[in-house]
Amino acid sequence: MPRTTAVESPGCPPMRALTTDVLGLVKVIEARGKSGTPKVVETWGPPDASRGIIAASFADRETQPRIALARKHNVVEIMNPLNGHSLAVTKISESISANNSVDDDSIVGLHLFETKGNELSSRLNVLLTCTEKGKAKLTSVAMADPSSDSATPDSQSTWDVCVAGKVIWSSVAAHEKYALFGGKGIEMNVWDLDTCTKTWTSKPPPSNSLGIFSPTWFTAATFLSKEDHHKIAAGTNNHQVRLYDLSAQRRPVMSVNFRESPIKAVAADLDCHTVYVGTAIGDLASFDMRTGKLLGCFVGKCSGSIRSITRHPELPIIASCGLDSYLRIWDTKTRQLLSAVFLKQHLTNVVIDSHFSNEELVADSADQTTDLQTVEGAETTGDCDDEADAKDELLCSLGSKRAKKKERSKTKSERKRRNRGVSDDDQLRNEDQSSSLSEGDTGRVPALKRRRPLSEGKGRK
Repeated sequence: MPRTTAVESPGCPPMRALTTDVLGLVKVIEARGKSGTPKVVETWGPPDASRGIIAASFADRETQPRIALARKHNVVEIMNPLNGHSLAVTKISESISANNSVDDDSIVGLHLFETKGNELSSRLNVLLTCTEKGKAKLTSVAMADPSSDSATPDSQSTWDVCVAGKVIWSSVAAHEKYALFGGKGIEMNVWDLDTCTKTWTSKPPPSNSLGIFSPTWFTAATFLSKEDHHKIAAGTNNHQVRLYDLSAQRRPVMSVNFRESPIKAVAADLDCHTVYVGTAIGDLASFDMRTGKLLGCFVGKCSGSIRSITRHPELPIIASCGLDSYLRIWDTKTRQLLSAVFLKQHLTNVVIDSHFSNEELVADSADQTTDLQTVEGAETTGDCDDEADAKDELLCSLGSKRAKKKERSKTKSERKRRNRGVSDDDQLRNEDQSSSLSEGDTGRVPALKRRRPLSEGKGRK
C-alpha cells in the first residue's frame, strides 16, 4: 500500500491543469470557486502502454493554445488543450545503425515554441526534440487538413548535442533563443537556436580532499530568469543542487547537498532566485540560490518519485506529480498542501493553464440557477392553488363530521333517559317534593345536615 499523509486540505484557488501518464492518457483537472477541490473533468485518449507519454510541452497562449506530447516510438502529437482534438501527428525519424537496424533512441526532450509558430503562420507549429543519443532536431509542422490523417514536417534542422553519453532532459529559455541539454556522462551545454551552434559547456567540479571525483550525471535543470539566460540551476544524481553562471565561469558557482536521493525535478520561481526541487523519494523543498539557503520543505511527504514541478504564472501555487499517481497543489508562501488528486496511473508531466477563468463558469451556473428557480416558482404556485382547494374540501368534510357527531350525542342521551324510565315531568315533580320536605319537616332531613340546639348542649355535662 502506498504511504499517505493526513494533512488538512483547505482547497485551492480556481485553476486548470493537464497531466500525462505512462498509459498515454491526458487528464484535465479543474478547481472552481474561491477554495474549490480539484476534480478530473475530462480524460482524453484510450489507455495504451505502447502510446505512453514521455515528455510534454505547453504553449500557454490566450488565443490558439497548443500542447505537444512526445509518445513512445518517437511519435509527437499536437493537441488543442481546450477540447482535446488532435491537430497534428508527426513521427521523428529514428537513428539507423551501421547494420541498417533501427536503434532504440526515444525522445527525452520536447519544446513547443510559443512565438515562432505565430510569426510564420497560424497553422504552423515549431518543435524542438532531442533523443537519448543526442540527436536534436528543430522541426516545423503544419496542422493536418481534415482530408489527411497526419501532418508532415515542412522543414528540419538537425545537429548532435553529444558524441557519447545519454541525454536525459532538455530545457529552453523563456525568450526561446537558447536551449540547454544534459544527462548521464554529458556536461551541460547551451546552444543558440538561431544558428544551431554551441555557446557554452559546463566543467565538472574538482575532486574533494580525498581525491574522489564525482561522475557527471545531471538529472534536471532550468533557466532562473526569463529575461537573462546566463544563470542556470541544475540538479544531479548525487543529490546536489548547483548554480551556474555563464558569464562568470564554467564550473558551478554554488553547490548545495540536499538529503540523500537524486534530484529528479527542478523549477524556477517568478522572483528569479528561488528554486523548487523534487527528489526520487518524494521530498519537495525550495532554495534561495543567492545564498544557497534551504528555505524549507513542503509539508506532506509524497510516497513516490517526483517527476514534474510547474509554477503557476500568476497565483502563488505550484503543482507536482510523480510515480505515486497523485497531483498535488502547494502554496509557495506557507509551503502547505492545498489539495491532492489521485489519478490512478504513474504521472510523467503536469502543465498549468494560466488563462483559465472561473467567471464564465459562475455566469453559466447563475443562469442555470435562475431558470431552475423560475420553474420551481411556477410549480409552487400551482401547488399552492391545489393545496387551497384541498383545504376547503377538508374543512367541509370536518364540518359535516362535527354535525353528525352532535346528532349522535343527542340520540345517545335520549336513549339513556328512556332506559331509566324517568320523564321530564317526573323529574320536576320530584324536585318540588324535595323542596317542600326540606322547608316543612326538619326531622326528616339527613343527620349530617342537622344542627344541635345550643341550649341542649349547654345543659348537659
